[in-house]
Amino acid sequence: MSLEDLNNLALRRSLYYPAAEIYANAPGGFLDYGPLGLKIRNQIVNAWRQQFVEKEGFMEVDGAQILPEPVFQASGHIQNFNDPLVQCTKCHSVYRADKLLEERLEKNIPESTPVKELHKLIEKEKIQCAKCKGKLGEVKSFNMMMALKIGATGTQNAYLRPETCQTIFLNFDRLYKTMRTPLPLGISQVGKSFRNEIAPRNALLRAREFYQMETEIFFNPQRISEAKNWESVKKYPLQLMLHTGKKKDTVMPVACADAVQEKIVSGKLVAYVLARVQQWYEYLGIPREKLRFRELEKDARAFYAAETWDFEVETSQGWLELCACNYRTDYDLKRHAEYSKKDLRVKEEGSKEAFIPHVFEVSMGLDRLFFTVLDLGLKTKKRGPEERTYLDIKPFLAPYLVAVFPLVNKDGLPEKAHEIYDELRTRSLDAFFDSTGSIGKRYARVDEIGAPFAITIDHQTLKDQTVTLRERNSLQQKRVPVFELHRKLWDLKTERAAFESIKE
Repeated sequence: MSLEDLNNLALRRSLYYPAAEIYANAPGGFLDYGPLGLKIRNQIVNAWRQQFVEKEGFMEVDGAQILPEPVFQASGHIQNFNDPLVQCTKCHSVYRADKLLEERLEKNIPESTPVKELHKLIEKEKIQCAKCKGKLGEVKSFNMMMALKIGATGTQNAYLRPETCQTIFLNFDRLYKTMRTPLPLGISQVGKSFRNEIAPRNALLRAREFYQMETEIFFNPQRISEAKNWESVKKYPLQLMLHTGKKKDTVMPVACADAVQEKIVSGKLVAYVLARVQQWYEYLGIPREKLRFRELEKDARAFYAAETWDFEVETSQGWLELCACNYRTDYDLKRHAEYSKKDLRVKEEGSKEAFIPHVFEVSMGLDRLFFTVLDLGLKTKKRGPEERTYLDIKPFLAPYLVAVFPLVNKDGLPEKAHEIYDELRTRSLDAFFDSTGSIGKRYARVDEIGAPFAITIDHQTLKDQTVTLRERNSLQQKRVPVFELHRKLWDLKTERAAFESIKE
């Protein structure tokens, strides 16, 4: 499916749409989630919280979105959080210089490339303004932080956070002392971040306001080759694309134990976390062959990172980065200790020496993951002379687990359908009721938003207390007793049972 098809679905079903869209001059890069889109996004967050955060014993926090200026002086954002901007001298359109070059040269341009080199490349390739063919000006560094003034006098400088991790670093000292949890200590957060993108585009893929699901794992660097539950992943194959060696730029499966032994990763802790990241995306239903960890070369990594793996998924838009995995060493806590004058060293039980913990980061883009789930799930198939469109997503991600339909709006069928609908909702099963239009159109509507199952109440229901249960992908139908519905649906949602295993 194309990006246009997906955006059309999003607008037609109000999954997401431009913010302030009734105003013609509303700025780009800001989006609203509609009711169904929000439900799917919340399902993703719930699954992340259950399968990645709680399963690993991580803590979750919810930090402030506005932080004072010294925080970002310490983090390096005010000095280094820049993108290369180039502007047309004729129509004054602005572009991100490295992305312009990537589109022309069809190769990756390292983020650390100096602006002077980018300017030379633009002149060498004779790249013009895409809108008016005018000459492009000099490439300049543009800081993407969103600044604001706070306080009654408006004299205190602050910024909207450009990433959720800084809150976590600021929380570490308190949580380590009060939550009585030893290292390694994982702290997670889901929330909004803000970046003043030069050229926001492709809806959810490059926005100015977006969501992150982030985890920072604080650990003793002397114990980077220790990992609890190591036995569960040591044979698990990571989909790695290395930047050096005989198999450079080739995706190959490497067992976690081999990645450690061959020093592809820094230690067992890193290999274990990468395994859990990949397993999480597989859990969402993304095929393994569409996943990869791309190793970043030194000049492509963030300045604080000793090791970086960008987790990417193959979509209709090519390989899309969904998660950044960075070994940030002790950079963050050391800098915040320096600027705040707060001692952030820790002393483990039985240890004589105090030290600044190192950090391994897992930073997931929620909006991009939401896009990917829709992109990979949206299917169109021929069914006779007509095309059938449906959203093939896991039952636990769907906005509704089941739709409830009376076959016709008479003979007591709507009343019985409402009775079943209310019972399912009482048992915390997401159900949707619809009695308008033909049964075929009702099926088509819920297929398009990803509801995996539909229940039809017909005249036989009133006779023997059975209903027709329909599966979205296969279109198979089975007669199921009403009193067994909640149990069977729960087993289907949690994947304890497959639809084919249901006995009539």
